[in-house]
Amino acid sequence: MFLRSHLRDGGRVPASVQPYFFLSYAHTPRFGPGGPDPDMWVERLYRDLCNHIMALTSLPAGSEVGFMDREIRSGEGWSERLGSALATCRVFVPLFSPRYFASEMCGKEWFAFAQRAIQVGAASNEKTEAIVPALWVPVPPSQLPVPAERLQFNHNTFGERYVTDGLYGLIKLRGYAEQYEHAVYELARRIVGVAETVRLKPVRPLDYRLVPSAFGPAGGAHGGPSARTLHVTVAASSRHDLPEGRSPEYYGESALEWNPYHPAAQRPVAYVAEELVKNLNYQTTMSSFDDEAGHFDSKQPPTRPEILIVDRWAVEDEHRRQRLAAFDQEHRPWINVVVPWNRYDHQSRAREDELARRLEETLPVKMGQGRAACRAAANGVASMETLGQILPQVVEAAAQQFLRHAQAYPPAGHTPTERRRLVGPMGMSDPPPAPFPPTALQHGPGRSDAADDSTDTDRGDADDSQS
Repeated sequence: MFLRSHLRDGGRVPASVQPYFFLSYAHTPRFGPGGPDPDMWVERLYRDLCNHIMALTSLPAGSEVGFMDREIRSGEGWSERLGSALATCRVFVPLFSPRYFASEMCGKEWFAFAQRAIQVGAASNEKTEAIVPALWVPVPPSQLPVPAERLQFNHNTFGERYVTDGLYGLIKLRGYAEQYEHAVYELARRIVGVAETVRLKPVRPLDYRLVPSAFGPAGGAHGGPSARTLHVTVAASSRHDLPEGRSPEYYGESALEWNPYHPAAQRPVAYVAEELVKNLNYQTTMSSFDDEAGHFDSKQPPTRPEILIVDRWAVEDEHRRQRLAAFDQEHRPWINVVVPWNRYDHQSRAREDELARRLEETLPVKMGQGRAACRAAANGVASMETLGQILPQVVEAAAQQFLRHAQAYPPAGHTPTERRRLVGPMGMSDPPPAPFPPTALQHGPGRSDAADDSTDTDRGDADDSQS
C-alpha cells in the first residue's frame, strides 16, 4: 500500500522498497496429480541469485532483492502487486524457453517493463536497456520474437554447457553443479552491473490486466522471417520549410526528426513510436509523408497495417494539406492517425483551436474513424507517457483492419483438389459440391464498397466497444 500511494502522490520510492530484479518465467504445469512441483528449480535459481546479489552489493538487510511471481497469481491483489513490481524493479530477468514465448502472461510482463526503458530512452536519447535474459531452456534464434531478437546479449560468457543445455539442464543433470554455479554467479554479476549503470526510475504502475503482450496477440513466437510488419509515416516539416514564425527547435533535417515533445524528450517521435511498435512484436519501416505522397492506392489490397503521425502545423503548407486531404478521401481503414501535441509548446497552444480545426477539416474521415482510442489519438496526444499508453491500442486496431482487408493467399504449393468421398453401395459417390465463390474468401478489391462500409464503421465500432 505504501508503494502504490507513494507513486500516486509523485513521491520518490526509497531504494529499499525497489526490487533489485524481477524474475519472469513461464509456470510449468505438474505432470499428473500429486507430482513434484516443476517450478521448484526456478525457485532455487531465484534464491541463489538473491544470495549472490546480496553478497555483491551493499543492499541493507531486509531489502527486496528480487521479485518472483509465485503464490500471488490467483490471490487477491495479484494484478496490483505485479504491476507495482514491474513499475519499480531495476532489472528485468526473463527465463527464455519455448514455453516462455508462448505465454501471454510473460509477454505482458515484458511489455510493461520495456515501456519504462523506452520512456527513459526518449528523455535522454540514449539507448537504455535493463533486460538481462537467461537461458532456462535454449531457444533457436529463429524462434525468438522481435523484442527478444533485438537484445544485444552474449550468453557465451556464462559457459559452454550453459549455452547448450540452459540453466534447467545444468540444475537437473548430475555432474554439472560447478557449471551451474558459474552461470548463476555470472548472471548475478550482470544483473548488478546493469542495475547500477542504468538506474531506471520508478513509474506509475500500469493496469496489468489491460497490458498487451510483447510477443503478439496469441503469445506465440513470431520472430524471424515470419514476423509481423508495420509502417510508420510522418507528416511534418523539416527545419528548412517551416511555416512563417514557427520555431525550428522542434524540427530536424527531415520529417523523421520532428520532436514535438521537446525539451522533455530528446528523441524524435518517429523513433519513439518505432520502439513502441517493436515492443509489440512488429518489424517496422518508416518514411516521410512528403516522400511517400502518391504511393497510396486504395484499389490495391494492403500489405501491412500503417500509422500516420501528423504535426498539426503540417497543414500550414497548402500543397501538403491538399495531399493529406486527398489521402483522407481514399478508403484505407488499416491506416490510423496519431497527432502528438505538446501542451508546453507556447506557439502551438496559442494557435491550438485554429490548427486543430484546420486539421479536422483536412482529415475528417481519419479523425472520426475507428474505436475510441483511435479517435483520441487523432485528436491530440499530449505527452510521451500518453503516447506509450495509447499507441498499442491504435496499432491493434490498424492490425485488425489490415486482416479484414488483406488479400488471402493459399499456402505455398497448395493446389485445389477434390475432397475424397466415400463410395456408396452402388459404386457411385454423391456429386461434388459447388466450390466457394471467390468473393466469399476475398477481403480485398473484390469486395463491394457497401460491404466495406458496413464492416469498418458500424459493425467495426460495435465489435471494438466489446473488446
